[in-house]
This record gives sequence, C-alpha cells and structure tokens, in this order.
Amino acid sequence: MPIRSSKTAKAGKAISASKGDSVYKVIEVIGTSTVSWEQAAINAVKVASQSLRDLRIAEVVKQDMVVEKGKVTAFRTRVMLSFKYSG
Repeated sequence: MPIRSSKTAKAGKAISASKGDSVYKVIEVIGTSTVSWEQAAINAVKVASQSLRDLRIAEVVKQDMVVEKGKVTAFRTRVMLSFKYSG
C-alpha cells in the first residue's frame, strides 16, 4: 500500500517506497543470567531469534541485578531488537 503525504494526497498522487527501502520493527526484550550482563543479553537475543526472523540490531538499553539477602543472584539486560518487518 503506497504511503500518502498530505500534499500528494490532495493531488491524488501516492508516494511509494523504492525497492531498496525497508521497514523495521523494534521490540524490547529482557534476558537474564546468573553469570553476567553479557550472558543475559546473549540469552535475550538467542531466545528472541527462535521466533523472530531477520534480526538486525540489538541495543542494550538497561542493565540491573536481582539482589537477595545482600547478594547478587541474577543479572538482567534489557535489549531493544530490530527486525525486518514483513506485513
């Protein structure tokens, strides 16, 4: 479906994406690990890749830890993942 801008829509013309253009969707996932933040991020991408196709970029946006009785028991890494959108 062509994308219409307000100017071209009035004139009845549509703007369409060229063949090389793509659209990406971004989602947020949180991985966990008892070893490290890095392993938590790897776990997030590994699990997400099992149900999402064509992952492109993974950006770490937040890291935190689970603390129980004064000790770190888990690392959590929040990751923004982008993948190619295919309607």
